Amino acid sequence: MAVTARAKGVQAPPAGVQTPPQGFRHRTVSAAVAEALRQRILSGALAPGFQLRQDALAEEFGISRIPIREALLQLEAGGLVKIVPHRGAVVSGLSVEEIEDIFQLRVSLEPQLLILSARHLTPEDFSELRALRDEYGAALDAGRIELWGDLNRRFHLGLLRHAGRPRSLSIIAGLLQDCDRPTRLQLSVTGDVARADMEHTTILDLCEAGEIVAAANLLRIHVEHAGRSLVEIYRRSAASPA
Repeated sequence: MAVTARAKGVQAPPAGVQTPPQGFRHRTVSAAVAEALRQRILSGALAPGFQLRQDALAEEFGISRIPIREALLQLEAGGLVKIVPHRGAVVSGLSVEEIEDIFQLRVSLEPQLLILSARHLTPEDFSELRALRDEYGAALDAGRIELWGDLNRRFHLGLLRHAGRPRSLSIIAGLLQDCDRPTRLQLSVTGDVARADMEHTTILDLCEAGEIVAAANLLRIHVEHAGRSLVEIYRRSAASPA
């Protein structure tokens, strides 16, 4: 039986999220709820500061508050939710300083890992990356904002997959998730979709041509530009009158 929304005014979870059979552990149910809420947060349907009330969520999904509480703790561990005293769980947002930190870390790590990884990319890897690039470009052109983050993350991680640095790769995966919503905001507000698509294509072409240092330099510029643009957006927003 699918997990369905019951409370009025509350969005239904994404298609494909299923309720586990009765008798499954609470953690299985909580994982389904966590994934449904995660998709809403990453898509922007639930904005930073939105309060996630356990009683409303329990009514919406037709389950007890125990797995709801477990789901919110999972989201807190992933940085998508904050548990605030006297308010409960709220959708978390990033400060300018946090965005600067995330992108500085990406600039430090991603070009280095690309240099290590690119020489080991196989023809099959390049074929997969080109398919991802094409899918990402199509999503950008179509304005499918909800798809941008996942496709961008998969493309970047695909380039770095053979670096032989699993811890660094895990850190980058977390950073890409953390900046998913802000990056989609940056692309939407600045109209940088054509630039992002072109730079992905050029980075891939350079890697395939064996111009690995040039590819790493462009990747650094690519990430720096996204971070700088995003910081400017946040600062303009903070300076604007309410």
